[in-house]
Amino acid sequence: MNDALAERQDRLLDWFRDTGRVAVAFSAGVDSTVVAKAARLARGNEAVAVTASSPSLASGELDEARSLAEQIGIQHVVVETEEFDDPNYVANPTNRCYFCKTELYTRVAGMRDELGVDVIVNGANLDDRGDHRPGMIAADEHGVRSPLIECGFTKNDVRDLARHWDLPVWDKPATPCLSSRVAYGLEVTPERLRRIDAAERFLRETFGLRELRVRHEPNDLARIEVPTPALPRLVEAREPITEHLQSLGFRYVTLDLAGFRSGSMNEVLTISDLVDLTD
Repeated sequence: MNDALAERQDRLLDWFRDTGRVAVAFSAGVDSTVVAKAARLARGNEAVAVTASSPSLASGELDEARSLAEQIGIQHVVVETEEFDDPNYVANPTNRCYFCKTELYTRVAGMRDELGVDVIVNGANLDDRGDHRPGMIAADEHGVRSPLIECGFTKNDVRDLARHWDLPVWDKPATPCLSSRVAYGLEVTPERLRRIDAAERFLRETFGLRELRVRHEPNDLARIEVPTPALPRLVEAREPITEHLQSLGFRYVTLDLAGFRSGSMNEVLTISDLVDLTD
């Protein structure tokens, strides 16, 4: 570990030592896993990881969260969230994530006494500040803190520390919720999310892909994003891919020639969309 990372590690652990009993919003991604590990190292049994479970969680993510929590040694609580009961969330506006995080943070805040915690934290890092993150507004409204941001961690810093701590997710690709694959304005339903999840699982297992997205566009169109080197293989297999995805309920299947890019749904957002989120 270099001196700069060692300094950030010490700063992060000191942050938790000074903060009190803590609940970590834990998704099993690399960011929240590092935060959970730091909380456990600094607070011991005064740290708990809380994972939200709902139809928007991709297959295998809850099992991975349980496994990681056990490896870290942190108490783990699974909360069944009910964002699908909120018509604002189901309508899938450009700030959908705000309503999801509001549901999660409200639930966890209501469990403070039960969990025995003083503060709720998330896994946001410095690089997240330059992205479209309406969920951060919900965090601010609920007093949720971001220790990685406060301690100066970039995404690369987080991965470096995860690797130093031998956390198996140190190089895990970003795995946002399944709802992020649904085009803005198209209603988010459990059926559409099951369709997306099954399609991504098929492509991942068939082609050995680590990074991919199946975007659910209007008219039941599946827009597949994979890294550009993988495009020729999928073109060659277009017939079985099309057949399988249509069996899942998609009507049309298309391959995005621009390749995989995280957050591509946000490419349609305008300046006014982003300004409205802060009103």
